[in-house]
Amino acid sequence: MELPINTFKRALREQRHQTGLWVTLGHPNSTELVAASGFDWLLLDTEHTPALLPTVMAQLQAAAAYRSHPVVRPSWNDKIQIKQYLDIGAQTLLLPYVQNAAEAESAAAGMRYAPRGVRGVSGTMRATRYGRVPDYMRRCEDELCLLVQAETGEALENLDAIIAVDGVDGVFIGPADLAASLGYPGEPQHPKVVAEVERAIGRVRAAGKAPGVLTPDETLARRYMAAGSLYTAVGVDAAILARHCDQLAARFAGAAPPDGRSPVAADARW
Repeated sequence: MELPINTFKRALREQRHQTGLWVTLGHPNSTELVAASGFDWLLLDTEHTPALLPTVMAQLQAAAAYRSHPVVRPSWNDKIQIKQYLDIGAQTLLLPYVQNAAEAESAAAGMRYAPRGVRGVSGTMRATRYGRVPDYMRRCEDELCLLVQAETGEALENLDAIIAVDGVDGVFIGPADLAASLGYPGEPQHPKVVAEVERAIGRVRAAGKAPGVLTPDETLARRYMAAGSLYTAVGVDAAILARHCDQLAARFAGAAPPDGRSPVAADARW
């Protein structure tokens, strides 16, 4: 069997924009549902969800039949988590809260086998198709993609050093945490936050690495894309579901059929 190609990494290197969706519901069925929508990439989140390693493996399997590239966000910049998510077949990781070059270097080391890194060796995990991909250890790094998340004022101060770390393919700017760090909690659309995000995108892009961002605000998403974002998440699955459920419920609130029967009884035939 051949080593799977990381289409997401190749697109970033070719500076082709990739549109994504944040996946937080933590279930393979919902992952498969959104994977069929045609997004370029999906962020499988474990930092702010109950999802654990077995959940993510099932999500990777569910998404495998579709073109959307799964990006996994571990809950922390931790070498053990990095190793485990790579072993179950994730090819792109987004590591949260990277504050400086040393932390970026630690992340890069976790992605690599010795002598370039510290990733533990196993020959029969899902990433190797259970031992069927020849010479995986020598070739896998070409298809692995490391994204680090800069989401505080401190990270922005150290951004140039983070960008320069060998093995870092891109830097994701986290507007929500950045807004809180800059003194505007809950205001990721504040003009000063937006300006900082745009400056950071420009700095990452100018250094030859791939900048990314998340915002469900379509106008702001397009503004960040124009500023140079190469992988932009434009929505969150749970938020989309909640919003549309609220809208549907509101449209039918208090509605009753003319005969006075309850809506449930009237629709029992379904």
